[in-house]
Amino acid sequence: MLALIAAHFVLAACATPLVRWLGRRAFLVLALAPAATTVWAFTQWASVADGAVRTEQWRWAPALDLSIALRLDALGLLLTVLAGGVGTLVLVYCTGYFGDDEPGLANFAGTLTAFAGAMLGLVLADDLILLYVFWELTTVFSFLLIGHLSAKKANRRSALQALLVTTVGGLAMLVGLLMLGQAAGTYRISVLVAHPPPPGGTAVPVALVLVLAGALSKSAIWPFSLWLPGAMAAPTPVSAYLHAAAMVKGGIYLVARFSPAFAAVAPWRGVTLTLGAATMLLGGWRALRETDLKRILAYGTVSQLGFLTALVGAGSRYTALAGATMLLTHALFKAPLFLVVGIVDHATGSRDIRRLAGLARAMPVVCGTACLAGASMAGLPPFLGFVAKEASFAALWAGGTADRLTLYATVAGSALTTAYTLRFLYGAFGPATSPDLPRATAHGGRTKAALWAPTALLALAGLVLGPAVGRLAPLMERYAAAFPSRGTPYHLALWHGTGLPLTLSEIAWAAGVALFVVRNHLVRWGKRLALPSAEAAFAQILWQTERFALQLTGSIQRGSLPVYLGTALLVFSGAEAAALFTDRPWAWGGAPHLWDDAGQIAVAAAVAAAGVLCLPTRQRMKAVVLAGTTGYGTGVLFVLQGAPDLALTQFTVETTSIVVFVLVLRRLPHRFPPTATVWRRALHAALGVTAGTLAAGLTYLAVAARRHPAAGAAMVAETAHDGLKNVVATILVDLRAWDTMGESAVLAVAAVGVTSLVYLRRRAGALPRAQEDGSTAGVWASEVRAGPRAAPERTWLAAGDTLDPDRRSVVFEVVARLVFHPILVLSLYLLFCAENLPGGGFTAGLVAGLALVVRYLAGGRYELAEAAPVDAGFLLGTGLMISVGTGLGGLVLGSDVLDSAVFHTRLPLFGEVHVPSSVLFDFGVYLLVLGVVLDVLRSLGAKIDQQIEREEARRKA
Repeated sequence: MLALIAAHFVLAACATPLVRWLGRRAFLVLALAPAATTVWAFTQWASVADGAVRTEQWRWAPALDLSIALRLDALGLLLTVLAGGVGTLVLVYCTGYFGDDEPGLANFAGTLTAFAGAMLGLVLADDLILLYVFWELTTVFSFLLIGHLSAKKANRRSALQALLVTTVGGLAMLVGLLMLGQAAGTYRISVLVAHPPPPGGTAVPVALVLVLAGALSKSAIWPFSLWLPGAMAAPTPVSAYLHAAAMVKGGIYLVARFSPAFAAVAPWRGVTLTLGAATMLLGGWRALRETDLKRILAYGTVSQLGFLTALVGAGSRYTALAGATMLLTHALFKAPLFLVVGIVDHATGSRDIRRLAGLARAMPVVCGTACLAGASMAGLPPFLGFVAKEASFAALWAGGTADRLTLYATVAGSALTTAYTLRFLYGAFGPATSPDLPRATAHGGRTKAALWAPTALLALAGLVLGPAVGRLAPLMERYAAAFPSRGTPYHLALWHGTGLPLTLSEIAWAAGVALFVVRNHLVRWGKRLALPSAEAAFAQILWQTERFALQLTGSIQRGSLPVYLGTALLVFSGAEAAALFTDRPWAWGGAPHLWDDAGQIAVAAAVAAAGVLCLPTRQRMKAVVLAGTTGYGTGVLFVLQGAPDLALTQFTVETTSIVVFVLVLRRLPHRFPPTATVWRRALHAALGVTAGTLAAGLTYLAVAARRHPAAGAAMVAETAHDGLKNVVATILVDLRAWDTMGESAVLAVAAVGVTSLVYLRRRAGALPRAQEDGSTAGVWASEVRAGPRAAPERTWLAAGDTLDPDRRSVVFEVVARLVFHPILVLSLYLLFCAENLPGGGFTAGLVAGLALVVRYLAGGRYELAEAAPVDAGFLLGTGLMISVGTGLGGLVLGSDVLDSAVFHTRLPLFGEVHVPSSVLFDFGVYLLVLGVVLDVLRSLGAKIDQQIEREEARRKA
């Protein structure tokens, strides 16, 4: 199962080269993943129908009890067949629907394939967290697919609408899932359903309401149904797959999955029955008013989803049996109807039923396919839709009062279904509704087989499976067996004789035909009674929210750094002070050990003095130097305390920080702006003293409140067990490698985000070299100043001649040339000696970055390009990939993520050599940190140099 899910994402990642090589035929290759899934699912059909359950588990973090748990049972198999089978046919359909010149075809193909994999993972997940991950993946992929043609405003707005509605519901669902997992003591879905938490108290009912909010928003149940009609802006294959067979079934699946455990817990049945029935009626009524074929089907889908929600949420064996059957039936008639709309749109260029006429003769095969699917949607015999509807009526009649009230609503909804089915078929293929309208004809020749064959196959499946429903019954009954039975036993069959269900069906058909006959009067009446559309209400809410956000931002975001920093310090001080006085931690322990020798006191006094001297200074550079002094003093304290690793890291970080400060100060005034009033300066001083005192107090209390022995001895023993001496480095890359990986990712994201603010447009790529830059701005070659010479002057730096002679320092250039390579060698030494000596990937990366800093300061931006002719993003990405790859390698080759291993070998001259995997992890950190420093130098250094040169050139011009 996991291999099938992975295959979807692997093929999705290969979509771009496949489309480049094969064009639209690449969809046939991409269809292999869902096709393999479908074939595999059918091989499991008989065993699962007999009660077998297949499970897979991949423990990827045993210490945290995290695993990828997958489970295939009857319900999962049914949804797997839908996700795989319909997905395969839709991908085949795409080969005829799209042209090779379709904009963004590769992205669309990859996203659609990835969505199929995410949907498969959703229905097979047996873990609440894993379920949510795949749930949100389907949301994101749906957003991308709806907004495929992003140049169109309608697509962008519809994609945003779908994303907001389903994401908000998904977040609510996440909270509900966490509450259920905590209440049940397990996050395994199968265990949770088999042994649900006791319903006493409010936690479980609240959790169920939150879970239902996510499920109902995903399946477009009222009041969340507004996003689905807007999603019809997506290409037709998206509508046929996501909005008929896959994504919108995610919420139905979730209700069906949890109903065996929670249908009897309030307010589960009340919510699902009430909102399901209301949605069926509202959606069917609105479908009668639409004139666009896709929107007729969209509101029809909303109506049918309401019907499904009521069935799977009712909580009895026979409603569950009917719901599972209707779940399959709906995909088999609604997906081909959407595909028919795509064929009609391709052939005529219109989906408006007021402009379509006479297509039955021009497109007889398509018309016949649409009639087959429409007959199943209306519930006519001998289609599978008739079997599902008869089972639904019988199951609801056998229930209690709430079920029978729902039955009356579903009969009315079925009448509306018949009416809008006739409206769809007559509008698309019937004669012109008015003699004044031109007769629409299909153009472009015969319909491609890639378009009509998948459509016809789905429609014929609904016809064939009606008489052959007995082959489906064991699987459906296997799922329904988890529910309590009420009323007379019921079994799926095409014909149960005359009785109440058939009578209700006949009433629904007759009422539907009557509604279709008087449809024009109903439309006019409906428009008079119609409230503002949900789309308009959503647009108004969104506009008001944006307006409020702009006003709030304008009143708070004043562009004043002191205000922002003061606000942060004030909140920090207030929150921490309240926590201190509430918990009274000073009563927990005794006084800590304050110092070991007089040298520490002297250094601490110097650090404090430097901090105090920062306050009265008015020059920015002096403040930077004094602030740097405090950092270097802290590093000296580490040395005196016997922590060389920390001291080395502190020194390199402080040096890099000072360089960054100096680069930024070039664009700022040399002096701080004068403070407005004495009171303002006093307020700043008070905030600073308060925050500093609070931080010092927290540090003191944290040290004094220690109740257990320090973990250092255990860390030393654990490190010595592996033959290592550097405890700090071992902690970072082995014992706490998760923290290091997370911090590295945060560092990369923060660096890219901050430095990107300097670039108005494109920021990728390496820096231009002097010989590649066609512009002469800022280039001070000897030929520019003194004319051509017989031989070029030898320079210590490759790009030294590009500097203004007035700004050059020959001594600095010589020193830079002499120390550059030794510094790089030192960085590699610090990297590889970290097992037993001070060093590590972070420190080594900073040291290598300082080598680049020296080259840049000595030779300018062109010299930086000569020293590092690579893209900083390449280093960042490679570093992250190596670190993450090392972690996954531990999972594959070991037993846990980031599980370390040692490789022993013997090399000539070196003898016995052992290479731990942590060195490779550290090398990834090394590249990442080097990429961060290079990115900072490119943006705050080279890019600002270029801006200064252009400003000088404009002033001279």
